[in-house]
Amino acid sequence: MTLYFDCNATTPVDSRVIDAMIHALQHEVGNAGSTHALGRRAKDMVHKARDQVGAVVNARRHEIIFTSGATEANNLAILGLAAFGMQNKRQHIVSSAIEHKAVLEPLSQLEKQGFEITLVPVDGSGRIDAEKLLREVREDTLLVSLMHANNETGVLQPITEVATGLAGHQTYLHVDAAQGFGKEIEPLKHPRIDLISISGHKIYGPQGIGALVTRRRHFQLPPLQPLQWGGGQELGFRPGTLPVHLIVGLGVAAELALAEHEIRAQRCLEIRQQVLSGLQSLDVGLIGDQNFVQPHVANFAMADWTADQILEAWDDEIAVSDGSACTMICDTVSHVLAAMGLQQDELESAIRLSWYHDSPVPDFAKLIAKLAAAAPGT
Repeated sequence: MTLYFDCNATTPVDSRVIDAMIHALQHEVGNAGSTHALGRRAKDMVHKARDQVGAVVNARRHEIIFTSGATEANNLAILGLAAFGMQNKRQHIVSSAIEHKAVLEPLSQLEKQGFEITLVPVDGSGRIDAEKLLREVREDTLLVSLMHANNETGVLQPITEVATGLAGHQTYLHVDAAQGFGKEIEPLKHPRIDLISISGHKIYGPQGIGALVTRRRHFQLPPLQPLQWGGGQELGFRPGTLPVHLIVGLGVAAELALAEHEIRAQRCLEIRQQVLSGLQSLDVGLIGDQNFVQPHVANFAMADWTADQILEAWDDEIAVSDGSACTMICDTVSHVLAAMGLQQDELESAIRLSWYHDSPVPDFAKLIAKLAAAAPGT
């Protein structure tokens, strides 16, 4: 059986989440927008899920907007502020060079509309310097957008320091928390974070569902404009019939993540120790500041190999990644690792392992043997 070690791309769905979704599909047929009893039951299930998601970050029910995932949430958070920024002559945005494409590409679209985008560089640690980022914030800065944890390296970013540093400033703060929501709990509770993007399929929930948390500041929600129209659902931000079973799944996954995050993190740390021990004999170089890497991620480069060669040699044994799933589809060099200043041979050989709390430990003796058998000249 092939081991699954690509959880930063998507996680397995928890059986308890599946059970809740099946119940919703089989026994709850109402449209949450209908006023009859079955519709009201569906609406109640949606409201419960809002409460479950909100509890993870200390947000209230009406501050949760369901989306198809973090990518859509990022687009709504960034593009949805554009009209307000133009009306108020605040057309400067600060972000980082290691953001996911779901942030960088919306920013690129705003740049074409006349916005000035400052991307703060990063060094080999893979961690943004909070003080350098805050120095880029100006009076006309509309938004700071910084990810919670990098999807390729697993390096946690200083969102608490940035949030604290923005106290008293009018700039909005958006955090792409696709990789950190439900795992690193306390940072996302910071009241100065205005917008938080999340995805269900990163926390053992279903694909196709996520949320944008829109936290009130001074009793006012961020001044977003919708990107779609046609029904008024989700406070007018996202029209269309709500996928109740997916929302239920996200809610249960969020509740479980909050209740079990400490146990999950400890188990992932135990697996990490065994993974790093198994990699020692492979002459690998770990990528990113390991003091800030999440316990379920290891990104490394291996001398004298390319990532393609490693993936091919291990294909029957373990499912791993040579970057983010989006980067692999686009067939481009990782912009994250390039921004960190890695050498070309490291860029070409980088591999990411990402596991979950119930992952079996790989048989590294077998993996080493597979590489030996695939080595040139054998």
